[in-house]
Amino acid sequence: MNRFLIITATLIGLNQAIAFGQSKKVGWTLEKEHAAWQPRDSQGEVVFRNKMWMMGGWFNSFEAPPRDVWSSEDGKDWKLVNQSAPWLHSDLPMSVTFKNKMWMMGGWYKGRLEGHSASNQVWSSKDGIQWREVNNSAGWSPRVAAAVVVFKGKLWLMGGTENYYFGDNKSLKNDVWYSSNGKDWKLATADAGWPPRAYHQAVVLNDRIYIFGGGNYVPEYFAFHDGWSSEDGVHWTKIADAPWHERIWFSSVVYRNRMWVMGGWSNNPYKNWSDVWYSKDGKTWEQYDGLPVWKERHEASAFVFKDKIWVAGGMTPPLVNDVWSLYLPEDW
Repeated sequence: MNRFLIITATLIGLNQAIAFGQSKKVGWTLEKEHAAWQPRDSQGEVVFRNKMWMMGGWFNSFEAPPRDVWSSEDGKDWKLVNQSAPWLHSDLPMSVTFKNKMWMMGGWYKGRLEGHSASNQVWSSKDGIQWREVNNSAGWSPRVAAAVVVFKGKLWLMGGTENYYFGDNKSLKNDVWYSSNGKDWKLATADAGWPPRAYHQAVVLNDRIYIFGGGNYVPEYFAFHDGWSSEDGVHWTKIADAPWHERIWFSSVVYRNRMWVMGGWSNNPYKNWSDVWYSKDGKTWEQYDGLPVWKERHEASAFVFKDKIWVAGGMTPPLVNDVWSLYLPEDW
């Protein structure tokens, strides 16, 4: 090959490498392979006072759910804050930060001897150590796997199921409740219009509540990949069916002015997911396929913390206690 051809081939190779480098998406960073907390899924999680917090969850179906509380300032080092919090129903609870407190509400309890039950208790804490029972029996029926958001200065709770392992379609809800203080709850609508469901997700973006996905687990499995939005929590409009596969037990956050859907589980095909999707409006979704990515899983914790998305724990199987993060620049 003469010198001209060598130079031309080199330039082509450089251009291809540059183009590949420009198109390659940033992958996830493994921050901690084995965190200090026991592997689990279905736990409560919040960001509060510049820390990530993890509360309760599920180890197996033969013992009561854990009641421990953990926090971390960096995702690597986790501190046990409370070994035995007073709430019992920590499997698939609803958790949120509201009015400078952490909140745990609802959830499922199944003990070896004590039987099983759902909850409509509401608890709050300023430090993870001391917990106050704000309401022993909120206006909404006992339930698990509802969606909760903070919207227009109030807590909003949507859907869920009243009986996890032993329920049926009648256990599923599509009601919407709101509260300005966590104690007194009012019914916004008994029927929001979207099909009753649990294991769905809700976020707030651009002064609207969005819900998507979810469905039912037993005795009849079904799942959605639809999206709905509301500007008042009462009137809901269907946006579109998303391109991601219908699923339950997935995670969602808002990051870089976009809604993100991550992981989850479906029965047809029978699998966990590790795909990541984002949307600005709930109508148009794009898949974020940056590698590496965490192993496929469901019921992981998801946070937005220190300008990153974080994913921690979940069922792959087995249950895991790894912690991953993804940073994207504002102009990505």
